[in-house]
Amino acid sequence: MKKLVLSLAMIVAVFCVMAQPKIEFEKKTHEFGDVHEEGGKITAHFIVKNIGNQDLLLTNVKPGCGCTAANYTRDAIAPGATGYIDATYDPWGRPGNFNKNIKVSTNEPDQTSPYIIFIKGNVIKRPPTKYELAGYKAGKGEVRVKETQVRVNVTNTSFQIDTLWIKSFYEDGRKISVQTELPAYIQEMGRSFGNELKAGEEGYIVLKYDGAARNVWGSTKDKAILITNDSIESKKYIYYNVNIKEDFSRMTPKEMEKAPKAEYDKVVFRFDTIGQNRTATDIITLKNTGKTPLIIRKIETNNNNALSYKVSSMTVEPNQSATIELTFKSQSRRGKQTLSLDIITNSPTNPIQTIKVEGFIQH
Repeated sequence: MKKLVLSLAMIVAVFCVMAQPKIEFEKKTHEFGDVHEEGGKITAHFIVKNIGNQDLLLTNVKPGCGCTAANYTRDAIAPGATGYIDATYDPWGRPGNFNKNIKVSTNEPDQTSPYIIFIKGNVIKRPPTKYELAGYKAGKGEVRVKETQVRVNVTNTSFQIDTLWIKSFYEDGRKISVQTELPAYIQEMGRSFGNELKAGEEGYIVLKYDGAARNVWGSTKDKAILITNDSIESKKYIYYNVNIKEDFSRMTPKEMEKAPKAEYDKVVFRFDTIGQNRTATDIITLKNTGKTPLIIRKIETNNNNALSYKVSSMTVEPNQSATIELTFKSQSRRGKQTLSLDIITNSPTNPIQTIKVEGFIQH
């Protein structure tokens, strides 16, 4: 009896080892050949078959980069049945050869790394549009602004003047009204046309960005709006990428002598190797060795999701200190990490201090 039970157990064990799903790809590479950039998205259809004897699951199908998207069979694929993986590529704005991969993970017990399938092809560059030929690459519609991104570097006592070119591409004789919708710190200083653009007319609007009126510190983002009666895109957004620094140039020697001074006990937060979904912390001490209060204007990180902070006080009296507790979250990242945090103060000798954050995340 014991031998019979043992034999049955061995049979069950062997059956369990042998009973497993197994994927088979009809193909692992799809060649699109030549495709036209303006032709729209293209999709490769991959057939997969379960040649095992248990249900097969596609547990994860991940495109190798942001240029592709993937759809696939979500339900279990029975033994002998087939499923699919669709890989879609958008050629717009990507002329030239492409070779993209999609990683496929399954519930196969012996799968140690994802399968990789590929889509390949060559995107034939489209001819330039009438807008691009005129230098107007951004936006939509028949009325366009030549530059929709403006970089501003000013102090809290200065301003910047920018000239924005705008053109009507209408050919039917219609007139386009152009109005500005601006925040208080951006002013229209003039324009080369009246309230309307004639069909085919190109003109400009001059805008002034006032750092003193903005009253913020460090990097910030703002926008101006041109409102038109363009039938396709009536509002034209102008995006400002701004950096505002404090102007200490007008301080007298006596004021400089009494000014606050920022001193840091360390400028590098270096953590040892940590795993994924873990945290590492450190404390930076900021001391005011000057003669008047030190004010922390702003603290900026280059990655708000991974690096956060807590400040004990935004104002530091003379000969006093404040602490800045830094927390790094590894999340699903891996490998070497390099981040930074900028501390902006009213210390004329050290107004911006960059704290480096370095470490390694082990997978």
